[in-house]
Amino acid sequence: MAIPETYKAFRRTTGDLPRTISPSTEQLPRELGPHDVLLRIYAVSLNFRDVAMLHGRYPVDVIERGIPCSDAAAEVAAVGSAVKDFAIGDHVSVIFDLNNLSGCDDDPSRALGGDVDGLLREYAIFEDKHIVQVPKHLSWEEAATITCAGVTAWTALDGLKAANPRSALLQGTGGVSLFALLICLAAGIRPIITSSSDKKLEQIRKLGSEVRTINYRAVSDQAAEVKRITDGKGVDFVINNTGPASIPRDISFLRQRGGLVSLVGFLAGTDGDWEPSAIMALMGKSAKLKGIGVGSKQDYVELDRFLAEKKISLAPLVDRVFPFDESPAAFDYLYSGSHVGKVVIKVQD
Repeated sequence: MAIPETYKAFRRTTGDLPRTISPSTEQLPRELGPHDVLLRIYAVSLNFRDVAMLHGRYPVDVIERGIPCSDAAAEVAAVGSAVKDFAIGDHVSVIFDLNNLSGCDDDPSRALGGDVDGLLREYAIFEDKHIVQVPKHLSWEEAATITCAGVTAWTALDGLKAANPRSALLQGTGGVSLFALLICLAAGIRPIITSSSDKKLEQIRKLGSEVRTINYRAVSDQAAEVKRITDGKGVDFVINNTGPASIPRDISFLRQRGGLVSLVGFLAGTDGDWEPSAIMALMGKSAKLKGIGVGSKQDYVELDRFLAEKKISLAPLVDRVFPFDESPAAFDYLYSGSHVGKVVIKVQD
C-alpha cells in the first residue's frame, strides 16, 4: 500500500494536573528504512500507567506531550527492503521496552508510551526487531491486551518454570491479574484473586470453577484464608499489584519453601511502613522477591507460543471497548476503577 501522508493520534496535554489527552495530526515519512515496518493499528488497550501519567502518579519521567499507550494489535501494511520475518497482512504487535530483547540487555529502558511515543494512533513505524507476531486465533481487541498486561503476568508467574506450581494469589481485578488468571487456568494452577468489590468477585468466579476469591475488606486474616483455600500449604506465587506496603504480608501467603512474590504495580502508592527486618521472612521460606519490568521480547514470544498452543481466548479480559474518538472517556473510565479486566480502544475497522 502507499504510505499515507498523515494520520490521527492522541497526545498527552501539558499544564496543571490532572492532564488529559487531545487529538493530533501526525505525518509519516515518504519512504521506509531497510528494517522499517509500517503498522496499521486496529486496537489499543490501556494500562494503569497510562492514566497515572496524567494524574502525577507515575514514578518515572516521561516525554512531554508524548503519544500514550504501549499495548496494541496491528496489521503489517508495508515493509522495508531488508525485512525478512514479516509480510504484509501479518498480525503483530510491538514490544513494551524497545531495548529489552533478551532480558539481559544493558541499554536504558525505552518504554512505549513513556520514554518514546506509544501506540494510540492509526499508524506507526518500528524496526522489525521490535515487532512480534500475535496468535492468529485472537481478535484485534484480544491481541491488544498482551504487550504490557500479558507479558507482565507471564513473567510474574516466572514463565511457569516453577516445579509443579499449585496456586497463585492475584491482587485486584485489573488487566495483569485477569491475564494471570487465564494463564493459571490453562496451566492447571488454582488462582486466588482479591478485591474489595463483591460484584467484581462474582464476575470473576464465572471464569472457572477452580477460581477462588477473597474480599480483602471482609476477611480480617487474609493469610489464614489463603492457608484454608490451599489446604494449609500457601501459594506458589503472589502477584503484587498494589506496591511495597504489602510485601511482608505477601510473604506470609507463600508456601513453606521456594515461593515467589512478584512486585508488579503501585496502585496503592510507593510507600511502606514496615521494618527492614520484615524482609528476613524471605530467608525463612527460601522465597524470592522479584521486581517485574514487564518482560523481554523473548518473554513475549514464549507467551504468544503458550497462548497459541492452548488456544486461550482472551475475550474475558475485555471489559469495555471505546471508539477511537472517545479515547479521553476511555482513560477516565479506567481511572475510575469501575472496570474488570482491560479497557480497549478500537482505533479503526
